[in-house]
Amino acid sequence: MEVMLVRHTSVDVPPGTCYGQTDVPLRPSFPEEAEAVCRQLAGYAPFDRVYTSPLSRCVRLAEYSGYADAMRDARLLELNFGAWEMQRYEEIRDPCLEAWYADYLHVPATGGESFTDQLHRVSSFLDELRRKPYHRVALFTHGGVIACAQVYAGAVPLEKAFSGVPSYGGIVPILLR
Repeated sequence: MEVMLVRHTSVDVPPGTCYGQTDVPLRPSFPEEAEAVCRQLAGYAPFDRVYTSPLSRCVRLAEYSGYADAMRDARLLELNFGAWEMQRYEEIRDPCLEAWYADYLHVPATGGESFTDQLHRVSSFLDELRRKPYHRVALFTHGGVIACAQVYAGAVPLEKAFSGVPSYGGIVPILLR
């Protein structure tokens, strides 16, 4: 099965802000960015099924791209940064932050998830998806989910999970066997 991983367009938050599962607004450049995504998607369509994270930054792009009926699934949410959400990284005074920087794969954000927790969540979705009779699927989602999906598909090793994350509005195809 071919899976097109579509990252949402750029968000309108100050640089360096930890926003994970917070439903943040998109930049005013959304229409131009979304048009660029639509042009890229045209090369991959049609899709047997389209899914989206329930956060508005993904739903809005799915709808703009012609997929208002995209199925929302909470397993496609970005990493839960818990108590750190909407704080600037440089202003977080949590002593756990240093441990997270040293081992984000296994150490969760305070009140949130580790990358491995997110990987288990995304893997659950992909395990279920693999059992479906689809040939081509699109997922409108987040950078962390794309990293997880690439690790799951064997395209990127766990230790380099974020090496293949596209910029905002980017698309990464993977194969699920």
